[in-house]
Amino acid sequence: MIKNGELHRRLGVGDAVTVGLAAMIGAGVFAVFGPAAGAAGTGLPIALAVAALIAYCNATSSARLAARYPDSGGTYVYGRERLGPFWGYLAGWGFVVGKTASCAAMALTAGWYLWPEQAHLVAVAAVLLLTVINCLGVQKAAWASRLIVGAVLLVLAAVVIIGLTSPGVDPARLGLGPDASVWGVLQAAGLIFFAFAGYARVATLGEEVRQPERTIPIAVGVALGIVLILYAVVGATVIVVLGPDLARSTVPLTDVVARAGVPGFLPVVAAGAALAALGSLLAMILGVSRTALAMARDRHLPPQLAVIHPRFAVPHRTIIVVGLVVAVLAGVADLRSVIGFSSFAVLVYYAVANASALTLSRAEGRPPRAVPIIGLIGCLVVAAALPPASALTGAAVLLVGAIGYVLRNRWAKRHEDGKVDG
Repeated sequence: MIKNGELHRRLGVGDAVTVGLAAMIGAGVFAVFGPAAGAAGTGLPIALAVAALIAYCNATSSARLAARYPDSGGTYVYGRERLGPFWGYLAGWGFVVGKTASCAAMALTAGWYLWPEQAHLVAVAAVLLLTVINCLGVQKAAWASRLIVGAVLLVLAAVVIIGLTSPGVDPARLGLGPDASVWGVLQAAGLIFFAFAGYARVATLGEEVRQPERTIPIAVGVALGIVLILYAVVGATVIVVLGPDLARSTVPLTDVVARAGVPGFLPVVAAGAALAALGSLLAMILGVSRTALAMARDRHLPPQLAVIHPRFAVPHRTIIVVGLVVAVLAGVADLRSVIGFSSFAVLVYYAVANASALTLSRAEGRPPRAVPIIGLIGCLVVAAALPPASALTGAAVLLVGAIGYVLRNRWAKRHEDGKVDG
């Protein structure tokens, strides 16, 4: 039985790495290179490097903070403890709304690959199924993630081999051309960041990881390192095979296989893309529900959500609510439109993480100062460089959250004063 609303520490390094990999290796690697190439042109490799650098800084800051604060909630907890309640709340709000949108995008990616004519229906069904899996316990979710990651890695390896051995490969396409611009590279980096942002899922599981001060930094570093290498290889493959056509591609890995003249492998790529999206969705529901749990405990969300299931040891109410909201979004949302919005909200989340890491002392495990500084500046600059519609929508949603925080605090203060006067 669970006591005092606490979660069980059941996950080891392998499980934590798998959750991080499943969250990162999702729709991003299968879909994000097309719109990123449209923004950066031949500057796409530079944009990938910029996104990777920011991801590394964010991951390092998050890992150091997670080791010190091994609680559910991730940067919501770090911001609250290091910068104050408002900044923690803003990070949590940005994470929940941004990643809820990402969940819908993951589900829709699976739908478009599996059954394009009924993509929204498939997406809703996938969300409901994975919500049930998450409710059955974190170990079952980690087990499912392990199977998904293994299968997707095999598909990606096959696509890379098929692409790099095809007759149309041109390494010269990796070179920098006159179409590349600083602004385009920064915008593309923001879009690519969408595909990197899964490592936070490990930190949000702080209450469910064994020896968190050791496990979390190792798991974050290993997961991110694997994904950095993978994305570099896959990115180089789609560039040298598709060239300028990459910017117009919505399914670049499928196009690589088709260009290589291996049509028989196309259904396998489609299945791999759908599986990757589902694995990412599984891990995202896991992470969003834990942040929502932490916010409910602090009454920034309805406190009725802060309940742990006595048998399955999961915050089942937050999982169900998150799953239902994502299912509704998956039924009506557009896949590409939510990527920029999600990136903006999550970049703000990591900006708070880096600012929090800057306040750590050397004795508390502070990373080299350059790491959180580069991460903080990088997050803010790349967020500002995103497409205007994405940046403005993201800023508006964060503003709504901030206004809600102020109104709630005023109501709580008046309620308290009324009790005192009574």
